[in-house]
Parts: sequence; C-alpha cells; structure tokens
Amino acid sequence: MLKRLEIVGFKSFAKKTVLDFSSATTAIVGPNGSGKSNVAEAFRFALGEQSMKSMRGKRAEDLIFNGSHSAPRAGRAAVAIVFDNRKRQFKIDFDEVTIERAVLRDGTSEYSINGSRVRLKDVAELLAGANIGETGHHIISQGEADRILLASARERRSMLEDALGLKVYEFKKVEAERKLEKTEENIAQVNSLRRELAPHLRFLEGQVERLERAAALRSELVSAAQTCFAIEDAYLARERERVAEEKRQAAERLAAVSASLATIEEGATSDAEGVERLGRVRAAERALEHASAARADLARELGRVEGSLAAARAASERVAKEPYVKVPREDLSALASEVENQVAEAHATDTLQAALAAIGKAVRAFVDRFAPAESDYLGEEDRATYALEEERKELLAKDTALAEEHEKAKSALARAREALVAHDETGREQRRRILGLAEEKAREEGAVARAGGRERELVLLAETLDRDKAETGALAGMAAVSYEPLAEAPEEPRAAQEDRRRALERMKIRLEEAGGSGEDIRAEYKEASEREAFLAGELEDLAKSAAGLKALIEDLDTELARHFSDGLALVNASFGEYFALMFGGGSARLALEELEDSEEAEDEEQEDLPGEKQRAGIEIAVNLPRKKVRSLMQLSGGERALTSIALIFAMSQVNPPPFLILDETDAALDEANSRRYGDMIDNLAQRSQLIVITHNRETMTRAGVLYGVTMSQDGISKLLSVKFEEAVQVAK
Repeated sequence: MLKRLEIVGFKSFAKKTVLDFSSATTAIVGPNGSGKSNVAEAFRFALGEQSMKSMRGKRAEDLIFNGSHSAPRAGRAAVAIVFDNRKRQFKIDFDEVTIERAVLRDGTSEYSINGSRVRLKDVAELLAGANIGETGHHIISQGEADRILLASARERRSMLEDALGLKVYEFKKVEAERKLEKTEENIAQVNSLRRELAPHLRFLEGQVERLERAAALRSELVSAAQTCFAIEDAYLARERERVAEEKRQAAERLAAVSASLATIEEGATSDAEGVERLGRVRAAERALEHASAARADLARELGRVEGSLAAARAASERVAKEPYVKVPREDLSALASEVENQVAEAHATDTLQAALAAIGKAVRAFVDRFAPAESDYLGEEDRATYALEEERKELLAKDTALAEEHEKAKSALARAREALVAHDETGREQRRRILGLAEEKAREEGAVARAGGRERELVLLAETLDRDKAETGALAGMAAVSYEPLAEAPEEPRAAQEDRRRALERMKIRLEEAGGSGEDIRAEYKEASEREAFLAGELEDLAKSAAGLKALIEDLDTELARHFSDGLALVNASFGEYFALMFGGGSARLALEELEDSEEAEDEEQEDLPGEKQRAGIEIAVNLPRKKVRSLMQLSGGERALTSIALIFAMSQVNPPPFLILDETDAALDEANSRRYGDMIDNLAQRSQLIVITHNRETMTRAGVLYGVTMSQDGISKLLSVKFEEAVQVAK
C-alpha cells in the first residue's frame, strides 16, 4: 500500500529525497547521526503529528533544514507520502493518494491531499478510515519501544483502540457529540427567544381580544345607529309634514276669520258714541294683537331655548368626560346689547314694552351670570344646561304674565265690544258675532305661533341628528349612516326614541374607550404568532435532532464496546503467543482496570472534561518464566523491549495497519532474541508493510530492500539503496 516517501528540506534532508517501498520489508541502515531516524519522523510529520517533542524539536522551525557551510538554509520543509489506493482502503476515488504536509519558518503548516489544500481534520479522518491512527502505534521511534508499557492506562487504551481501527467510530462519536452540544445550545437559545416573546405575545393577545370586543361593539353600534337614525328621520319627516299642514290650515282659518271680522266691522254704527266705543274696541283689539304677537315672539324664544336645552342635555349625556363647549364673552355681550337696542327701538303698548324690557333684562342677567368678567369664556356644559333651564323658567314666567295680560286684553276687548253691542241694540247679534270672530282670530294666531315654534324645534332636532350621524360615522364607519329609510315612523311614545339615543351615546363612549381599528396591532400579533409557531417548530425539530444524535451516540458506544471487547480478546490471544515465543514461555494479557479501585483512574477522572464519560484504561499483566514479577517497572530494559514488541506485533496481527515503522526496536536484543525478532518480522510482513531502521544484521537479512543513509561534511543526508533480489542475481 505504501509506495514512496518524498522529503524536501526536512531536517537533514536538504535536497529532494525519494524512498521507494516496493518490498514487503524495507530496512534503513547507517551510522549514528546520519539521519536514519529523520525518515521515521518524516512519516510522523506528514501524517499530522503536532507534538514537536515526538519529532525531537522545540518549535516548527527546527524541522526545516537550517543550512551548512556549503548549503543555504531552506525556507520550508515538505514531506509527501504516496499510497496505492486501488483497493480503496482510503475513502476517496483515486487509485493513488498523496498526503503532503509543508511547514514554513513562521510555524504555519499546510496540508494537501492529491494537491488540494485541506484541513488537518480531513487528513486525520482519511487516515483513520485506513487504520492509520493519531496515536502513532504504527510508528515506534528510537527509544520508544517500551512506550506502550510506560504509558498510562488511558493512553494505552487509546493506542489499542487506534490499532483496532476504532478511531472512525470515535470521530463519528465526537462529531455527534459536538452536533448534540450545538443542538442543545440552539434549543436553549430557542427557549430563551420563546421566553422573551411570550410576555409580548400575551400582551398582543389581550389587545387583539380587546379589538375583537371593540369590533363586536362597533357592529352593535352600527345596527343600533341605523335603527335610531331611520326612526328619527321618519319621525322628523312626519312631524314636518304635520306641522306644516297645521300651520297652513291655521293661517287659512286666520285669514278667513280676519276677512269676516273686517266685513262685519265695516257695517257697524258710526255715530259719535259708537265711534268712541268702536275706538275703544279698536284699541282693545290692538292691545290684544300686541299681546298675541308678544306671546308668539315669546313662544318662538321659548321654542329656541327648549331646543337648545334639549341639545345641551344630549351633549351633556354623550360627552360627560369631554371638555364643554365655551362661548366667548364678547359674543354674549353683543347679543345682550342687540336685545336691549331692539327693546329700546320697539314701538308698542306699555304692556308689550314692559314685556320686551323684561326680556332684555333677562338676557342681560343671563350674560352677567354665566359670563363673569374674570373669565374669557362661559362655564362648562353643566353650567350652560343650568343657565338654559333658568332662562326657560324665566321665559315661562314671562309667558304666564303675558298670558294674564292677554286674558286681560281679551277681557277688555270683550267689555269694549259688549259696550259697543249694548250701545247698538240693533247690531247686538252682529257684535256678538264680531266678538266670537275676534276670539277665533286670537286662537288661530296662537295656533300659527305654536306651529312656528314647533318648526324651529324640529330644525334643532334635525341639526342634532346630523351631528350624531357625523360622530357615529367617524367612529363606526359609513355603514352606520347607510340605511334604508322607513316609509313610516313607528307608532310609539317619544320616550322610546330618547332611550335609543341614550343607549347609542353610551355605546359611542365605550367604543371611543376601546380605541381604533387596531390594524397595526393585528399585524404585529400575526407576526408574533407566526414567529412563535416557527420557534415551536424549530424547537420540535431540534428536539428530534437531539434525540437522534443521542441515539446515534448510544449506538456508537455500543459498537465501540462490542468491537473493543472482540478486539481485546483477539489481541490477548496473539499477545500471549508472541510473549511465550519471545520469552520461551510465560504468559501475558491485557485487562481493563477497575476504576473504583484505581488511584490513577481517579486522577485521570479529574482531568476529564465535564460531562465526558469515564472509561476504563488498559492494564498489562505479565508472568515471566522462572521469575516472579509484580509490576512492569520490575522488568529489565530488554524484557520491556521484548514485551512491548510482542504487544505491538499482537495488535498489528489483529488489525494490520498498512505499514509499520520500527526505529531500532531491536537494539536491546541479544543474538537469540534477534532471530526470534526476525521470525516475527517475517510473519508480520505478510500482513503489513514494514520499514525497519536497524543496526542488527539479523534484521537486515529479513529485508527485501536496503537503504543506506550517509551524511557528508556538508551536513546533508544522502541515500544509497540495494535490492537484495537484484544483488543476488548480480552475484550469481
């Protein structure tokens, strides 16, 4: 599988050096200090080793050729390993895979696979798939033959897992744990966002519920307004028609009575006494006419006040909390002055003049009372209502006084006419008729005046209706004032319609308190609800993902445990055989340590990251022939070397790596053990490609290709190579 190694500028190999590995076993020999071990370290370097200590350096710059008296120093060091991938041991679709690493003098490293820049993680994952792990169990450097014996239990377990090819599962597990941690962080973030969103969403829900209630109230208001306005329109139309007809009929009757009266009076007696008495009758009639006219004017004024009072009461009920309408004082003063001027200019009888003067005084008193000098405006709505009521009382009192004067004028007229009738016995019947016509005329004049007052009252009611329609339309929309007119107003007491208007005013106040249409709140609530639904969906997806990752981690743990258990049994079987072969007997085995009884496990558990599952390490138990050993530390250097070699070869037998590099691991062996070591190399070469750095002649004889490393005075390592098969043929 291993085809060649290319070295440029790495340590003592200043120039490009290529080592071809066409044999199952390749031996690298040479004198001490010539750079043999730099070849093993070149393998470590290219495969991603990060420890400078493992490559006999302190910093990355120590790995670059530092120059000599005849060669300048290099700017970078690069090592490339070329593998044969026709069997697709590497999970990449190339027949040949080249892994290269270069280091610059600033300490940065560059990795590439088949010329494409990659990350160290990508290199590690690719190598793990081909059973080339990061623990370096397949590269045993000089002086590290017994490293696996001196390693901690946890490190020993990691080496065994690496040798068994379980790092792929470890990578998958670490990746799954990283994804699970990220998923749990995302779940926490989503829950945090939902907690932040929940109060605002509850607030918006309350606002939307309030808007829904307002919408229901608006619909109720529209229905009530349509009913109320339709009835009021029909009522006003009917009343206008009725009052107009009554006024027309009263005016016709008044004209007829006046014509009849004028005709009769023209034929009356014209003597001096009759003329005198007739003059008194005329004077009494004029006094009666003036009194009737004053009463008619007073009735109009009273109608105006009553209409204003009704509007003020309605406004007071509707906008109890709103500011009252204020009237400038100068407008009221101007009104009072105008009334006083009209009273002063009026030409009427003493009685009518007194009545008009009283009206002017009443207006002046109203102005003085409700527009004090220290205020620029009238009082609030309640004071205005009260003032109108007081004015109405005063006008009613004046109407009573005028009614008495009217009765007196009627009585005076009656007496004058009776005297006139008595004077003219011959025209008694005629005078009685005149008296009756005069009374009828007074009644019709009062009817005309009342009809005029009612018309003005209807005008005020129509203005109030228009104002109500405008207010309701502004609150509830044009639907509230769009209705089918009624053909005829319902026959019901007027109080029923007043109750409808009061209910309508209450609904308008409630709707004003509820606010507007709230389209912005509805849009914000919809957006917040959609975000809440999205976050809930995200949380559900994340929970499913976390559950899947936990299940995957459990499956990986199960697979790791199963493969590890099976691999440990196989390694123990081979370890026992190799150990017995190396020592001529005895036994050795690997065993899982007991965490609860191991001080080392307790120390290592403290070093674990929080939440990392504690795993049992690997202990080595040996039983040497003819010797009792309680601890690995009691073994001699040669015994430790033989034990570590037996264990390394046993692990390589179970799951053979693509290649195995042994850097002078046979240095401590005697001649007999060297032969056993050579036999083991021949056996192992059938499963893995071997690169052996050695001084041992026995080991050299087991190699198919021999590389000799020399170093001249310029400090640059050079290679000489011999293929034994070709050498044998040449020798023959």
